[in-house]
Amino acid sequence: MHGERRRHSQQIARFVVALLVLAIARSARPAESLRVEAAARALQPGELIVFTITAPVDADMVRVTAFARTVRAFRDDGQTWRALVGIDLLAKPGPTSAVVTAKTPKGAVTTTHAFTVLPKQFPTRRLTVDPALVEPPPSELERIARETARTNQIYASPASTPLWAGTFMRPVGDPSNSRFGVRSIFNGRPGSPHTGADFLSGAGTPIKAPNAGRVRLAENLYFSGNTVIVDHGLGLFSLFAHLSAFNVKEGDEVGTGDLIGLVGATGRVTGPHLHWAVRAGGARVDPLSLLEVLGEKH
Repeated sequence: MHGERRRHSQQIARFVVALLVLAIARSARPAESLRVEAAARALQPGELIVFTITAPVDADMVRVTAFARTVRAFRDDGQTWRALVGIDLLAKPGPTSAVVTAKTPKGAVTTTHAFTVLPKQFPTRRLTVDPALVEPPPSELERIARETARTNQIYASPASTPLWAGTFMRPVGDPSNSRFGVRSIFNGRPGSPHTGADFLSGAGTPIKAPNAGRVRLAENLYFSGNTVIVDHGLGLFSLFAHLSAFNVKEGDEVGTGDLIGLVGATGRVTGPHLHWAVRAGGARVDPLSLLEVLGEKH
């Protein structure tokens, strides 16, 4: 009798252990079902991070939340997804993390990827210029506010699918002095940081689309002059400023290498050059960072 009770107790104990093991395995499934890798030129303000995510085979949506912003990933191949996350120019250094979520028919699967944003010291330049180039007249303030709202609305409503493919190319063949992030002090007063890369191109130089996308804006703006914004999809945008002429209009589809316009000196500038700015998921990043991590077509 005692032997039978002992065997019965052992069977119950084994059953309880089996249930605990199953529960632990189920609770561990999210971490085991998502694998995350991150690639970047540097983990510093103004840089682009490419997250490569291996998700469950039945996942139909993957998103990444970092820096209080959420970006959608795109399926690259089979179970592999990629997401472009920008570290904004003004992001604070320190430990942070990205939350990766995959939606499946069985529910959401989530994991966290921790990383640290390292500090970056941007240069500062002091310039003495015509005050008219620094302080807009009161008569232009309404126009500036209207144009700012318009561009913000464009950045907030990207195409829901990737419109680009493959590697990116430089919009002009001339060298860049990449003044991205430089802080300028005009006539003793601090100005906004430089949010793009400048290319030392002469007036009339052809500007080519760095990759495929849709033209969301092609018009003259107060600060940036003749400006083109191309939506590459999933929160990735290119802005080209100070053009002398347009070759596209709002709504046009462009492919890699298509002519966008010509280099000029329109807007608030002192000479001809191309200003190329990139937004990734709302973050302002160095265009040269994009070329580095997504590949550059020569």
